[in-house]
Amino acid sequence: MARQILGFPDSDAIAEYVVAEFIRLAKDAVWTRGVFHVALAGGSTPKRAYQLLSTPKYSRRVEWGSVQIYFGDERAVEPDHDDSNFNTAQNALLGTLPLHHSQVHRMAGERGDLDAAARDYETIMERFFAVKRGQEMPRFDLVLLGMGKDGHTASLFPFTEALKEQDRWVVANEVPQLNTSRLTLTAPVINSARAVLFLVSGTDKAEALERVLEGPFNSLELPSQLIDPVDGEYAWLVDEAAASHLKKEPATPVLPGTAS
Repeated sequence: MARQILGFPDSDAIAEYVVAEFIRLAKDAVWTRGVFHVALAGGSTPKRAYQLLSTPKYSRRVEWGSVQIYFGDERAVEPDHDDSNFNTAQNALLGTLPLHHSQVHRMAGERGDLDAAARDYETIMERFFAVKRGQEMPRFDLVLLGMGKDGHTASLFPFTEALKEQDRWVVANEVPQLNTSRLTLTAPVINSARAVLFLVSGTDKAEALERVLEGPFNSLELPSQLIDPVDGEYAWLVDEAAASHLKKEPATPVLPGTAS
């Protein structure tokens, strides 16, 4: 499906759209396949969406017993650390929902051996997606992504080893520019998803967004360009500040039906 670039006045409007899409895709997945597999992102704009989704008006529209929750990446911190993507999602959304612990699959960023943690996460995915490594890719029903001002997404940072990965689903990725390592989904597994949504807001993202969406292809420098789903819905949700450098004006979104 062709890439869509959708424009919003601000990050709150992006969050409303994300919640509507989450509800729509969850209903479709549960009706069609009996389960909804979603990978969450870190960052302030996704956090707004999680907080909105946690309200009864929206949370009651999701069959949470049929949801499996994963993460696109994680920092090398304890799960209760302020920088933990899991911690952000837990406080904004997951802790308010009727979820069993077996439905929430956090990446163990606190482990000393991140490569072992990555392989263990792949084992979890094998079990819950019922697929085998080396045979087929797991298909997320929805992957939420952000983009950094350096063009990275998930923990796929410029000029790092994970950008070359073609077979693994999850890897430990050394990020020399931040003097750290992180866990991340790889581009091939993200590109196998049924739906991918980028959430980008703020003036500090404007230059990178213009280069990623309208500049020449250079995925080593701009890893977000690696994301191009093979057979799935694919949209960039950008606010006016982030879109301020784009030559082509984003399309006006049509909010999915969320009437009470």
